Amino acid sequence: MSRSILLFTALVFSQLLSAQDTDNTLFPASWAGIWAGRLEIFNPEGKVQEVPMELQIRNLDTAYTWTIIYGEGEKADRREYLLRAVKSQFGLYEIDEQNTIVLDETYIGGKLFSRFEVMGNLLLSTTEVVGDEMHYEIISGKSEPRRITGGREFEGEQIPEVKSMPVVIRQYALLRRR
Repeated sequence: MSRSILLFTALVFSQLLSAQDTDNTLFPASWAGIWAGRLEIFNPEGKVQEVPMELQIRNLDTAYTWTIIYGEGEKADRREYLLRAVKSQFGLYEIDEQNTIVLDETYIGGKLFSRFEVMGNLLLSTTEVVGDEMHYEIISGKSEPRRITGGREFEGEQIPEVKSMPVVIRQYALLRRR
């Protein structure tokens, strides 16, 4: 087996083990509350937009509300989602957008991850609570590779093909509990 395949296999195995973190018992209950701050949106040229943002997480009987509000007042964009446990002991959750879209979420090492494709764009969403702050970030770009390398033999070893996807937008919010 090539060195590249062994490294990839080890990475996948370590990710599976870390998905079983013992801190899953604190999530999402410890995140409940109202978090507020400013969302900054960047492209490679710099900051292109900044808007107020709020994330409201409340416990329901079978789920948690996961309400994101962008902006303020009458023009605020309010998105009412639900966060549900799928297999919490393995860090598996879902965000139900309540419009036929359900996103898989994985809680690993104190951080919530979601990776999905929509309309030709690949997005990675992360949310993490550090002390009294919540760090919310979405990285996005086209799902079509910008570059494909590898995929051939090199010095007697078969190198796997690697596709590099462009990153063109970063959305970041530092939120504090209100």
